[in-house]
Amino acid sequence: MGRVDNARIRRTQIRNAQFVSFFSENNCMSARNSDRHDQRLRRLKLVKSFVILALAAGLAWVVVESARAISIF
Repeated sequence: MGRVDNARIRRTQIRNAQFVSFFSENNCMSARNSDRHDQRLRRLKLVKSFVILALAAGLAWVVVESARAISIF
């Protein structure tokens, strides 16, 4: 495995135009968020809100059941 010489690769405007047209024709550059860090933060925020909601629902259930138990006696 020797060194790779990329000096012979020609980069012309025509090749660049073909490259861009290929992406535009195949819809490769659709609008999407490619920032993985932001995606991870949003996902963690969503999971955190679901956990808080589940804990609040559990606490409400305990309070209701405790009130029922107290009303029986």
